[in-house]
Amino acid sequence: MKFKTNSVLAGLGAAGVLLLPALALAQAAATPAPVAAPKLDTGDTAWMLTSTALVLMMTIPGLALFYGGMVRKKNVLATVMQSFAITCMISVLWLIVGYSLAFTSGSTIVGGLSRVFLRGLTLDSVHDLAKTIPESVFICFQLTFAIITPALIAGAFAERMKFSAMMWFMALWSLIVYAPVAHWVWGGGFLGDWGVLDYAGGTVVHINAGVAGLVCALVIGKRKGFGTENMAPHNLVYSVIGASLLWVGWFGFNAGSAVGASGNAGMAMAVTQFATAAAALAWMFAEWVTRGKPSVLGIISGAVAGLVAITPASGFVTPMGSLVIGIVAGLVCFWGATGLKKAMGYDDSLDAFGVHGIGGFVGAILTGVFAVEVIGGEGKKGLIDGNAGQVLTQLWGTLVVIAWCAIGTFIILKVVDALIGLRVTNEEEIEGLDINLHGETVH
Repeated sequence: MKFKTNSVLAGLGAAGVLLLPALALAQAAATPAPVAAPKLDTGDTAWMLTSTALVLMMTIPGLALFYGGMVRKKNVLATVMQSFAITCMISVLWLIVGYSLAFTSGSTIVGGLSRVFLRGLTLDSVHDLAKTIPESVFICFQLTFAIITPALIAGAFAERMKFSAMMWFMALWSLIVYAPVAHWVWGGGFLGDWGVLDYAGGTVVHINAGVAGLVCALVIGKRKGFGTENMAPHNLVYSVIGASLLWVGWFGFNAGSAVGASGNAGMAMAVTQFATAAAALAWMFAEWVTRGKPSVLGIISGAVAGLVAITPASGFVTPMGSLVIGIVAGLVCFWGATGLKKAMGYDDSLDAFGVHGIGGFVGAILTGVFAVEVIGGEGKKGLIDGNAGQVLTQLWGTLVVIAWCAIGTFIILKVVDALIGLRVTNEEEIEGLDINLHGETVH
């Protein structure tokens, strides 16, 4: 009997030893694991450093050359100067307060002041929207978006605005219009809460810039001789180089908005390429059919229209979706830069509204059509994926941005006009802005 009792006890002890790992696992499962601190990823950081440089290249020299080649020779320096000066000024404003208003927690309308003068920024700082890269890189990446948006507006009033007025307008517009809209969509604001999809800036950058450009063109008025004098581009080679730099840089714009070196970045790059090519061909063939010849200006304008339209959709659509978006954008923007502009009679010098405003709107709405959950992630799907309501969400988002931008831009222009005047004199405009505003000429 004693032998049997000892055997039973020994068996129970062995069973208890065997059960110890299971008990330990059960206890570990019952205890919540500590939240891991954000860990910087060198691959993500390297890609975002590259993307930041690519997007900066879109403005200088990309946009500067694209716009500079399309104006008359007497205004080329004034035009490239606008892009360069805006790059410098917005960089300083972003450090002082722009970044804080756009990307720190505040209300759903505008961010707070916790990063004014970038105070508190350290080597280890990380933003909640980009947890695998240093916040310093995220700040610079978002800065390049804040730079190119006002620079795009300048195409609408090219060849007739005072340089001093342009600087005042762009500074105020960046803080009053751009920063809040960036916060609404990306920084924790109400448009993001509504579910508006904008991967890389269809509303924040392109609709914003395009609508502001249209308001500028209407308020400032037409160039002297518009409709009667020859205002053909003086050097389309510059514009082709500029458009090509925009196209290459746009991979940083869209694929960089994945905020990491990932499959999302790869797909964003792919759809950007396909949409751009499709839009360029669509514009080219539309022009070929209606005007008899395919122009260089037409194909590069179509490419930019495709880049614009795929921007909000780039993180949410398949390659086939991007192909359709590109074709539609090329055709609609061709109409916007020709038929619509002629019908309404405004002088949008370099088609900032026709390409960016209309292209941004088309892209934003079609994002609501072609977004699919398998690409965009949980809940981010559009009409073809069973969520027809996303189209209405996109429409409401665009209308809010259009209204805020139009009203804000109009008020800023009127204030600047009252204080220092917006437009150069008739004599200065006839002789050219290069010599009169900057004391230099191109020979």
